[in-house]
Formats: sequence, C-alpha cells, structure tokens
Amino acid sequence: MKFLENILEKQKPLFQKGGKFEKFYYLFEAGETFLFSPAHTAGKKGVQVRDAIDLKRMMMTVVIAMIPCLIWGIFNVGYQHQIATGSLTEGGFAAFFNWDNFLFGARWVLPIVLVSYAAGGAVEATVAVIRKHPINEGFLVTGMLIPLIVPPTIPLWQVALATVFGVLIGKEVFGGTGMNILNVAMTARAFLYFAYPSQISGEVWTQLADKTPIDAYSGATALAVAYDSSISGTSVQQGLSEVNNALAAPFGGEFFSFQNMLIGGIPGSIGETSTLMALLGALILIGTGVGSWKIIFSVFAGAFAMGTIFNLAGANEFMNVPAEYHLVMGGLAFGAVFMATDPVSAAQTDVGKWIYGALIGMLTVLIRVVNPAYPEGIMLAVLFMNVFAPLIDYYVVESNKKRRLARATV
Repeated sequence: MKFLENILEKQKPLFQKGGKFEKFYYLFEAGETFLFSPAHTAGKKGVQVRDAIDLKRMMMTVVIAMIPCLIWGIFNVGYQHQIATGSLTEGGFAAFFNWDNFLFGARWVLPIVLVSYAAGGAVEATVAVIRKHPINEGFLVTGMLIPLIVPPTIPLWQVALATVFGVLIGKEVFGGTGMNILNVAMTARAFLYFAYPSQISGEVWTQLADKTPIDAYSGATALAVAYDSSISGTSVQQGLSEVNNALAAPFGGEFFSFQNMLIGGIPGSIGETSTLMALLGALILIGTGVGSWKIIFSVFAGAFAMGTIFNLAGANEFMNVPAEYHLVMGGLAFGAVFMATDPVSAAQTDVGKWIYGALIGMLTVLIRVVNPAYPEGIMLAVLFMNVFAPLIDYYVVESNKKRRLARATV
C-alpha cells in the first residue's frame, strides 16, 4: 500500500491549484481519501474535541446494517423462482438457504446494485467538479437503499434513470448531502412508481421464471392480494387464504401467515420482505447510535394504533386486516428502520421524533386502507413527513421556549 501511496503523492501536484488537472482535484481527493487517511489536521492551537464517529463511519455503519436485508433478498429471489417454476420439492430453512438460490438471486440483484452505485457516483462526481466541492460519502447509503426497495426484475436503465433523478432532484438541487429535505432513495422510488408503475409494482416476480410459472403462483405480494380482494368484493382474509391453500410457506404455517411474513419467505422488493432482517439492522443502528430508536418504535406504534382503529371501525374488508399484520406486510419495517431514520430529512428534536415516526406509521396504514390504489403506503408517508419534519421541530422548539419563559417569570 505504501507503493500506491507514493504514486498518488507524485501525481497530486497535477491536481492541486495551478496543476494541469486542477478542475478534477476533488475527484482525485475522493479516491485518495477513500484509500488512505487524509493528511490534513485540525490545527495546533486550541482544544479540538472530536466525536469517535464521522460521516464516513456513519454511512458505512448504515450500509453494514443493510447487509442482512441484502443477503436475505438474494436468497429470496432464488427461492421465489423455485416456487414460481414448481421446482421446489421441500420447504424449510435448508431449501431457502440454498447455494443455487443465492447464485440465481445474485445474478439479478448484484447488477442492480452496481448500476445504482455507478449512476449515482457519476452524478456525485460531476456535481463535485462543477461546484468545486469535495465528494462526500452520503451516496454510500443511497446507492444501497435504491436496489433494496425495487423488485428484482426492474430494468437496469430504469434503475440508472431513477438514481440520477433521486440524487439530482432529491439532494443536489438543495445543496448536496446534509441539505436535502427529502429522502433520496424514496424520491427515486417515487419517480419509478409514477413513471413506470408496471415495472415497480404488480405481479413482477413471475418474470424471473425461465419457463411458464405454475398456475398457483401469481407472484403478487400480500398487499397486492389484499388490494385485489378488496376491490373484488371478497374479504382480504379469503384472498390470502386462497394463496395459503395453494402454496406451502417456507418457514411453517401458511404462505401469508404472520410467521412467514415476519421471517420473509414472500414476494416483494429485494430488501423489504424480511421484517426480521430489518429489525436486525435496527439493532445495529440503535446499538451504534446511528439510528433513532424513538423514530423506529413510534413508526411501528403508529401503524399498530391506526390498524387497531380501523379494526374497530370495520367499514370495509381492508379495515378488518389484523393490526399486527400491517407491521409485517410490505415495506413498513424496512422503511421504519432505514428510511424514516434518515438523519437529514427526519425530525431532529426528541419530541419531534416521536411525533414524526408515529405519523409515518399512521399515514402508512391510512394510505393502504383508504386508498388501496397505493398499496405500499410507507413510500408516500415518509416523503410526506419529510416535508413536515422541519415544521414539527419548529413547533416543538417554540413550545419549549414558551414553557421556559413561563418558568422564568414565576
């Protein structure tokens, strides 16, 4: 590594002020600081108090927390392919954690990850050259989040287009990392959802089959089955039961049982199917102090509370879905752990985090039930509350000021 460091040091004058490639200095710096520790210091005068974690470590911690969801998603792609083609001979963990499943899933998932990082990295580098500012590590997380919230059959050109849109419109127009008001990955997914709805939602998993899928397998997610049942006039439970009777769950019970949806042997976007893996990521984020447990807990609490309210109302079949099912259906868990906790676009005050998270959970279930045309409500709920997060913090701070002023005048 010393040999490589010496080569970079020799080339460095070409990129510094007055050098031949001065305008590409920040591209050079990005590569140098990625490989080696920066040479600059904070100065010799005065007391320098530094945290043990910086932006790069924080971003890498979030990426590490997403690895369980990524690995699970790769296995699940292969497993769902076996179900679709009727080649599955037995269920259980042994059939799920199968080397063939992993290889098949990796063939579909890894290109999406590579395209996401390449497209987003190109935008970050271009903007850094134009604006003459350093390339930061913010896209390390976004580049992984985008692949995990799309289906495995998404065309790669759409991944690239959505990533460019998300980075430019969701972040760079506001000034870059730390300045965005919207979650970048959710912005990219919203673009795909409204621009190319047939590729981002619906019965997409059957496209993985290398032969005609079996009749019993439609590839629909639990939320899609619930939506179809509600508009056809049958109960959601009946719609789920039809799938349950046709397919065996990989981890015991019925296919769309609470247990199977909690563990994650179901169709869905690559990283969202396993609530268990999302919760494992939550433990990593909370344990390292990177993610807010207040937001994560309040999202689940808000969703459960709204589900319970709908259960009591019972005005339509969708309202009768058990409240606890909403916690493991769709991408609620993944969104609560990795999207709602975005330290830039989320609420910053302690009280604001409780309000912000609870409203995301409640809005998610509200969108699912009242407007099932958008069965995955977490996307719209997070983006909507991103906009209102500063307002929540403002009123929380104002309320604190009023209480302190009242005490000061006593």
